[in-house]
Amino acid sequence: MFFKTNDLSIYYEKYGNNKNTILILPGWGHTRPTYYSLIKFLQKKYTVYIIDYPGFGYSNIPNNDLTIYDYSSMIYNFIISMNIDPIIIAHSFGGRIVSILCSKYNLKVKKLILFDVAGIKHFNLKVFLKQKLYKLLKRLIYLLPKKKKYIYHKKLLKLFSSTDYQSIPSSMKKTFRNIINEDLRNHYKQINCDTLIIWGEKDLDTPLKDAYYLRKIIKKSELIIYQDSYHFSYLEKPILTNTIIDKFLN
Repeated sequence: MFFKTNDLSIYYEKYGNNKNTILILPGWGHTRPTYYSLIKFLQKKYTVYIIDYPGFGYSNIPNNDLTIYDYSSMIYNFIISMNIDPIIIAHSFGGRIVSILCSKYNLKVKKLILFDVAGIKHFNLKVFLKQKLYKLLKRLIYLLPKKKKYIYHKKLLKLFSSTDYQSIPSSMKKTFRNIINEDLRNHYKQINCDTLIIWGEKDLDTPLKDAYYLRKIIKKSELIIYQDSYHFSYLEKPILTNTIIDKFLN
């Protein structure tokens, strides 16, 4: 099914037909399929919605550069259009969106579950120096023959950029930079509903210290750490995840 907003067609799926509703906000990229096991469990008691963000899965690639606020606006419009009062489950990039929904839009969320969410920006000297070196080497492109410019730039990207950045189409690279450069800690502080934070102990994408920080600034929150788990903690321990979510929601 599709939902139209801001000249974009957003794909979503609906499972179950129960009174209480859960909205799943996946991570960056086409990660909707990683939730099918959890959805199969949840749809017995809940109506479950899950989406493809613009640029991924079956949703349109946006014509313009977007910010995290654009994505949040689209999801807010989706919630209002569907007339749902949801429990929200968010992973990684989805956490960025829900932080803005709860602050800028003052969305009343029944309960919130955060898996390894992103949006807490730290100064990292190693990353800072890496970015400076990339920008310096990138200037050499203009000195190269036209035939070698593309090959040289591609090698630079492979050396200096993340796999997420390399995997997206060139039309969305500015959007990606817009998103990762936003520090959303002040938005997270305004979350005021019962919140369960679940984190992989060995998460390399969003460090464990972010989990402790969110536990501190979100007033009604509890933290559970999965030992020997990484960034997709809900996928790595599905049975444990189902049990914990069921207890938290009831």
